[in-house]
Amino acid sequence: MATYVNPVYEAYFADPFVLRHGGRFWAYGSAPDASRTVPALVSDDLVNWTPLGDVLEPVGGDVDGYWAPEVAYENERFYMYYSAGGADGEGHQLRVAVADDPGGPFRDSGGILDPDDPFTIDAHPFLDDDGTWYLFYARDFLDGDRPGTGVVVDVLRDMTTLAHDRRTVVRAFADWNLFLANRDWYGRRWDAWYTIEGPFVRKRDGRYYCFFSGGAWREQNYGVSYAVADHPLGPWRVPDTDGPLVLRTVPERVLGPGHASIVASPSGDRDWLVYHGWDPGATARLMRIDQLRWTDEGPRCDGPSTEPRPAPV
Repeated sequence: MATYVNPVYEAYFADPFVLRHGGRFWAYGSAPDASRTVPALVSDDLVNWTPLGDVLEPVGGDVDGYWAPEVAYENERFYMYYSAGGADGEGHQLRVAVADDPGGPFRDSGGILDPDDPFTIDAHPFLDDDGTWYLFYARDFLDGDRPGTGVVVDVLRDMTTLAHDRRTVVRAFADWNLFLANRDWYGRRWDAWYTIEGPFVRKRDGRYYCFFSGGAWREQNYGVSYAVADHPLGPWRVPDTDGPLVLRTVPERVLGPGHASIVASPSGDRDWLVYHGWDPGATARLMRIDQLRWTDEGPRCDGPSTEPRPAPV
């Protein structure tokens, strides 16, 4: 039996998203610094990956980072949703680039999806069974008991235009969502800033599951949990828990696993989480995979794994 060992790609590759197209798997991720745009990989089996280099053409201007790309296929074209802005998140806003091939080159369409919002990241396009496209993404909330980043959803009128009728999906709801105490942001100091980000939606047995990452992406509290709804626009419900239900830190082995996407195995009979996690020395966020199990209690993952496991079939 073939096996794999995490990480499945040895170089820095954060926020991994995998698109299955043409019998192959195409991965897109965030680079470690502003010297890169969007790195991409291709694989036949989810385990062995070949780098393609950067597939997004630079947008120009004062951009120090391209974050969290995801790619949707519609009408024989590929649409890459990503954010561009400062190295620490300043001015990050969502954009769309378009290509005729999953390996690029992707060229920016020239617009910002939500220009009135000063901070939007982590876009996830979701196609429902009725042909409606939705865009889940993260933005900042400055009110309430737990101010910080949360997840919203809006309808895509077309692949580059939002309906501008967004609904809240998940806001910070627990102590483990803490991003930073005493954070300076928006020209003021916040006693505590919380974060929910990295949405990814899967429909299962008539219900919608929005997976998300919470906490501080550099710290051990970062992990993956989920919300549930009967419709993409909600209302969404989060299971009562004192920590992330799907992925969490394994001390001295994998730190801060998160920003997961989901893809079916080559045979199509099982779902796999593709996510990043820091190495024990916190030197790089590396791409990892583990099987997602659908249980009576909800989706679960027996990871992050570091030992040999059966490879996707």
